[in-house]
Amino acid sequence: MAVKITIDGIPIEAREGQTILQIARERGIHIPTLCYHKDLSPTGNCRICVVEVAKQRFLQAACVTPVWEGMEISTHSERTVRSRKLTLELMLANHPQDCLVCDVSGSCELQDLAYDYQVEVPKWGSKGTRYVADSDPNPFVRVDFNKCILCRRCVLACGEIQVRNVWGVAYRGFEEKIVAGADTTMLDARCESCGQCAAYCPTGALTDKMTYGKGRTHQVTKVTTTCTYCGVGCQFDLNVKDGKIIGVTSNPDAPVNGMALCVKGRYGYDFVHHPERLTRPKVRRYLLEGQAKPKQISKSANQLWEWVETDWETALTITADKFRATRDASGPDSIGFLTSAKCLNEENYLMNKLARQVVGTNNIDHCARL
Repeated sequence: MAVKITIDGIPIEAREGQTILQIARERGIHIPTLCYHKDLSPTGNCRICVVEVAKQRFLQAACVTPVWEGMEISTHSERTVRSRKLTLELMLANHPQDCLVCDVSGSCELQDLAYDYQVEVPKWGSKGTRYVADSDPNPFVRVDFNKCILCRRCVLACGEIQVRNVWGVAYRGFEEKIVAGADTTMLDARCESCGQCAAYCPTGALTDKMTYGKGRTHQVTKVTTTCTYCGVGCQFDLNVKDGKIIGVTSNPDAPVNGMALCVKGRYGYDFVHHPERLTRPKVRRYLLEGQAKPKQISKSANQLWEWVETDWETALTITADKFRATRDASGPDSIGFLTSAKCLNEENYLMNKLARQVVGTNNIDHCARL
């Protein structure tokens, strides 16, 4: 059912049940938000998205207020702007003033809004820090609740997307804060270290420990790629600085996973630059009796051999020759194949064809089934 409303003097036909914020974003009308995220249930906590509605005594939170017939909305009235500025001032009064050294400077939503509305720390001063930064022993998520604005995005992301319900809200009044479990550590509260809470945090309250201090948003180049750890096909952005991967951030446009990532996808990228990672194929080279021994040797069938680097053509040719010789000597069922969940479905299908049609064996299995 269509509902006729007016936003900033512009007549709009909306759908019944839509919120003011939904309609405004569909029409390109900007309403600022902090606690709201399109992936999460709207809560109206931060009061930054308030708008003025004709004949209403109080300002309405646009993210949770549904429209009705004849509604007249003003998104940037003097009263609305004044309210947003006051809310931002109160947030800054309880927020550390360390933007010069903060990791999320440049990608902090609170910082952006303070700039847009030209709001500074109120003259009556800042409350200062109240919590010990990085006090949680979680190996991947850095916690600094001095920068928390109680938007509850972490609570919703953990509960609605990851379905772990690690985060909650405890205490009352000025003592209110976000806690893990019954105010314990994240791991004791059954945290899976997926980093979902850090991905949705609009400030620097929850960040990634592995990335901390290595670069800000404007210092990195983002490269979209597909995760190599399983066959689901999750995508994310690699943060590259000086030719090295320093972190992973969620890509909201990823068709399979959106913002969601597991602990391996978000934090298991350090293998890329590991000094022991193979960059070229290696083959065994057997040594003749009396030949000088290499530094690293192994004994196999009473013969000495060493690993040597080679090109892909040579390595694949040796592998094919070994398959052929084994099949001819002992039959096709003497060979078995084990495929990987890290490969694409198409790659696993090709391995299936190699086993059944080329070698002639049904001895093929998949590591994800073990």
